[in-house]
Amino acid sequence: MAFDGITLSALVSEWKHKLCGGRITKISQTEADELLLTIKSDETYRLQLSASASLPLACLSGENKPAPLTAPAFCMLLRKHLSSARILDILQPDLERVVLFRLQHLDEMGDTCVKYLIVELMGKYSNIIFTTEDYQIIDSIKRVSSFVSSVREVLPGRPWFIPKTSEKHSLLTEPLSDLRGLLSAYPVPVATALYQCFTGLSPVIAQELCFRAGLNPELPASELTDDAANALTAILLWLRKQITEELFQPTIYKKDGVPVEFAPVMLRTFSDYEEYVVTTLDSMSAVVLSYYHEKDTVTRMRSKSADLRRTVQTAIERTAKKLDLQKKQFEDTKKKDRYRIYGELLTTYGYSAVPGSKSFTCVNYYDNEEITIPLDPTLSALENAKKYFDRYAKLRRTGEALTEHLTASEQELAHLLSVRESLSYAREEADLNQIKAELTDCGYLKFHKDSSGKKAKPAKSKPYHYITPDGFEIYVGKNNYQNDELTFGLANGGDWWFHAKGIPGSHVVLRTGGREVPDEVFNRAGALAAYYSSGRDAGGKIEVDYLQRKNVKKPGSAKPGFVVYYTNYSMVVTPGIAEDLTLAD
Repeated sequence: MAFDGITLSALVSEWKHKLCGGRITKISQTEADELLLTIKSDETYRLQLSASASLPLACLSGENKPAPLTAPAFCMLLRKHLSSARILDILQPDLERVVLFRLQHLDEMGDTCVKYLIVELMGKYSNIIFTTEDYQIIDSIKRVSSFVSSVREVLPGRPWFIPKTSEKHSLLTEPLSDLRGLLSAYPVPVATALYQCFTGLSPVIAQELCFRAGLNPELPASELTDDAANALTAILLWLRKQITEELFQPTIYKKDGVPVEFAPVMLRTFSDYEEYVVTTLDSMSAVVLSYYHEKDTVTRMRSKSADLRRTVQTAIERTAKKLDLQKKQFEDTKKKDRYRIYGELLTTYGYSAVPGSKSFTCVNYYDNEEITIPLDPTLSALENAKKYFDRYAKLRRTGEALTEHLTASEQELAHLLSVRESLSYAREEADLNQIKAELTDCGYLKFHKDSSGKKAKPAKSKPYHYITPDGFEIYVGKNNYQNDELTFGLANGGDWWFHAKGIPGSHVVLRTGGREVPDEVFNRAGALAAYYSSGRDAGGKIEVDYLQRKNVKKPGSAKPGFVVYYTNYSMVVTPGIAEDLTLAD
């Protein structure tokens, strides 16, 4: 779901009731593009404002995120002007993805004055801008010069305005008497025409409007009939009423326990399908937080792990290229038996070869068929035989060495692929530090020493810990060090061990506590093993191996996370996290 104008309208409605009249007691810049304002009203609220290019959002948050020890310049500027400022009003211009906080504070002389804190939630153009009462920019969290944007500069001293890159109509004030005429100007499907025509609509809401009106969203807008236009007009008027009368229904839709969509109104396009779990919450902020928290965490971690990803990807490409070369060389060594046969036949029959000949034909006593052996005419038959025996010996030695190198390269590649998969599970700094330690120990990164000159020890991160309704505990390793710790440290011999078959993934341990495990618990653990593997986004079901932990072995000097087993059961499951599983701290 795009963070559209209707979602922002629901948030502004909530903020007006809770924040207007309140005072800003604390300002933190928790990320380079994110502010956290603490506001004291009838209660204490935290307002999270993010201008992230990938996940911009604004909502009330219960989480107090840590701020850097040294506040950035923009944060210091806001503290100077807005400490103890009172929120007079919160405005949203005509369903634009822009919200203006009208703030009253005392200047250096003790006089009352008004400023605006403006939050623009426009994808990669998102920004947080601080202006005077007459909209002159004081500063912004992202400065935009004319070299970056030809539409509008966002620099101190420049005027602030909402850039009009396209002429859209207002959903709140447009008469809608000629909807057919409005949409027919757009040579696109009717759903696309809706969000291109009206401010504040997202593609998801446009699809929902078509669904409620009984229209095919792919129908060309120019082919709308009068009846279809009337039905769509009625739905647009319904949506207008929901917005103007603040009749919002903050709803989130989950599949396999993962949020996949949210909206400020009920989406019948999702509600009619059984695979989606529909949850209606009391506030739009709660919905936005629930949906964005996981996605924001993943996005932030991907940004912070970018260097590690590059290191791992470079090592994967180098190892894969080395492995391909070794495989080609190994294929060449398969010629060795032919050279041995040439040498043996020349030793046996070479006395009949004509000196100076370029070839010699004889019967191969291995298959009783004629064979022609190429010869060096400058050498005798026995000298040619010795030459072929030397080639055979060299290729045999090469083949023996390559067999070991191939095994090592395949294991190295499998290890690197598992590390790359582990990076996708990282949710906090400690997870990344543990992966970084693994890469350092394996020689892919240089050692970093602490102030005492010793090797720096990473903070320990915890594996995922799920609890079933009947009290069984399931642990999932986030990286190879955790995998080893779970399998050979935490698990007992009678506990059950799960892993996606033949692909990188986490070790999953089901602790039995000496009890008999029901089939549905096995299925939940298997689904987790499939979900935390490289096959979870491939679609369809995944085969998972499972066996008792006592039958899992780790070879000597094996890479972290590498194990072997010879007897196991298998199940085919759909990757996912069961709704009734509780994620423990």
